[in-house]
Amino acid sequence: MESWKKDLTAPADLSKHEKGTGAQRTQRPVYVDLLPPCNNACPAGENIQAWLGLAQEGNFEGAWQKLVEENPLPAIHGRVCYHPCESSCNRAFIDSSVSIHAIERFLGDKALEEGWKIKYDAKPTGKRILIIGAGPSGLSASYHLRRMGHEVEVFEAGPVPGGMMHFGIPAYRLPRNILEAEAKRIEDIGVKFHYNRKVVDVAEEKEKGRFDAVFLAIGAHIGKKVDIPARDAGQIFDAVSFLRDVDKGDRPKLGRRVAIYGGGNTAMDAARTAKRLGVDEAMIIYRRDREHMPAHEFEADEALEEGVKIHWLRTIKEIDQSTFTVEVMRVENGKPVPTGEFETVEADSLILALGQDTETDFLRKVAGIQLKEDGTVIVGPDMMTGAAGIFAGGDMVPSERTVTIAVGHGKKAARFIDGYLQQKPYVKASKHPLVGFERLHMWFNTEAPQQLQPAKPADQRTNSFGEIVGGLHDEEARYEAQRCLSCGNCFECDGCYGSCPEDAVIKLGPGKRYRYDLTLCTGCAVCYEQCPCHAIEMIPEPPQNA
Repeated sequence: MESWKKDLTAPADLSKHEKGTGAQRTQRPVYVDLLPPCNNACPAGENIQAWLGLAQEGNFEGAWQKLVEENPLPAIHGRVCYHPCESSCNRAFIDSSVSIHAIERFLGDKALEEGWKIKYDAKPTGKRILIIGAGPSGLSASYHLRRMGHEVEVFEAGPVPGGMMHFGIPAYRLPRNILEAEAKRIEDIGVKFHYNRKVVDVAEEKEKGRFDAVFLAIGAHIGKKVDIPARDAGQIFDAVSFLRDVDKGDRPKLGRRVAIYGGGNTAMDAARTAKRLGVDEAMIIYRRDREHMPAHEFEADEALEEGVKIHWLRTIKEIDQSTFTVEVMRVENGKPVPTGEFETVEADSLILALGQDTETDFLRKVAGIQLKEDGTVIVGPDMMTGAAGIFAGGDMVPSERTVTIAVGHGKKAARFIDGYLQQKPYVKASKHPLVGFERLHMWFNTEAPQQLQPAKPADQRTNSFGEIVGGLHDEEARYEAQRCLSCGNCFECDGCYGSCPEDAVIKLGPGKRYRYDLTLCTGCAVCYEQCPCHAIEMIPEPPQNA
């Protein structure tokens, strides 16, 4: 690696270089590729900037094909991902981040509407892989392994694909037809699904099915319990079972008022679902304040808009029929501390939303597999458990539990499984240096307001489980994609070409970028200063005797 590449993480200091030095040039420009922060932040490892670039051109199918190289579920992710890419977007320093999730949803929906087919070419390897679980991690792993040419079979304990996406995310956030259609696409490329097939002996299934490797992708379907003294408790549900029952069409009798205990996204979903079932009052009881809640900000905002009440800094101490004794808390160093003050609230039923566990006890008899105290499976950097050929990911390994992280685990595991089967260990490619906003050269006015997705009015949302957020249209999606700054990578804006006083920048044609004629270049750095995305770096001129 050339010496100039060793430190691209700091802005270039042009004060250390002479400008316009003519024959005594002390620096020269070079074209570079840096890592945009959106790509860096994506848990699914999408090349966001690349598919945004294709969407900017109106090449929506090409953008979708690029997107599904990394993530087979764009219509799902565009709805349920919490888009950390947007939290990292450099454009937020100008006006507002690019609405990446809205464009991803648009592409996913358009692919389903137009019937686009995945393009891939892989020779059959003759290897067979068993995936246990058809949730986001299992779907992702099966998809990528199939694209590598392997035979893949998925054993799912439930009757439908999706796992916790199906039974844990309400339909108003993720319509079931969208989920089923994107899962069907994975089946269409040759992955075999077996539903209502619960695995109790992994080693036996592996041997009986002549599988060369196994990927464990079991979701967190078990609601955590809590010991609350109850003299005569009323109806108590756990949030996971409650959401699952509602999805199946069963409507638990909640009464007029329901309390939800917890402060995560599942608590918000349970409360909002209760409102859609017709309860007069749904109240969340949570022991921390809003600043320290695990739920995402917009989830709490939407819940409040829909009439859900939230009792911050409260913890349930005792239940007597429909009367709840709660203690007032205060936060010290981010942790809730009891105050000794008590209140009472009335509720006909209680939904516990205190987190979920994964059913992994059946793995204890598999030689080599180790579990942590919370039941999660210990895996190595290659996603393999202590048992050779058995890998794991998603909710059942120690990590944050989101759909996008699970999908990323599935892709990562697929690459390591492929390397294991081919006896060519997968080695992750090194990343380019990250480019922050301070390295961009925004010398022109780039203000352009974000294109907002249409949303159903709050007073109309709780009448049904219909989707509450709409998608973008073609022109809106293209406009939003064009707000991307192409951080760190040349998009052929001709800034360098037009600004060079010596005509030293040579255009190579569409898609081929530029090159420098160093017999003309004086090292003046005007091209560097005119490049808005920092795709040009100034490096010291090599010694003449080098």
